Amino acid sequence: MTITLITGANKGIGHETARQLLALGHVVYVGARDAGRGEKAAAALGARFVRLDVTDDASVAAALAEIDAAEGRLDVLVNNAGILAHGAVDGPTALRAFDTNAVGVVRVTEAALPLLRRSANPVVVTVSSSAGSFWAVTNPERPEYGLPLALYSASKAAATMLTVQYAKSEPGIRFNAVEPGTTATDLTAAFGVGRPAEESARVVVRLATLGPDGPTGTFQDENGVVPW
Repeated sequence: MTITLITGANKGIGHETARQLLALGHVVYVGARDAGRGEKAAAALGARFVRLDVTDDASVAAALAEIDAAEGRLDVLVNNAGILAHGAVDGPTALRAFDTNAVGVVRVTEAALPLLRRSANPVVVTVSSSAGSFWAVTNPERPEYGLPLALYSASKAAATMLTVQYAKSEPGIRFNAVEPGTTATDLTAAFGVGRPAEESARVVVRLATLGPDGPTGTFQDENGVVPW
């Protein structure tokens, strides 16, 4: 039995990732900041709900303590929660973007590490973005080149770097970051772009189901390793 926690899983890619991992036999904890929405999403999926706000240390600690008490370990962590933070580029917006997209990864990962170390096959996937790839945003042939998302891009670059650094400091756990593809979610609604979450979730699921000999410290999309 594989015990999995997905943050921000009440909608979008996180919700669809939960659905696909449940179909593979995982016990999935749907982490969500809003208890009402999270409980409703978990019930619809047949998953378990845990209240988890990645910007709140106490919330994160309580969520992982709840999973620890129920399961005694964690096999897969998917750091999925994120915000676009488009519009105004100012201090408060920057703090909010980094607090969710980068510091949130640290909060949840640090709280999860003791549980992950008890797993026979621990895996961490961080949903990042090629908008945070220096290679992509400086390449005129890439769509990221023209995206006006300074704070989102910078915070996702940080999330990818955190993934690489965790892979180095925790060699017994496979850490990988993923670009799931431009997806039609609440996050991209302002741009009117994207493919179904079901397709993008498959990219996350592939990295979430790695075996012990799988890669670590990589940034990948559906085609393999992405330069960054």
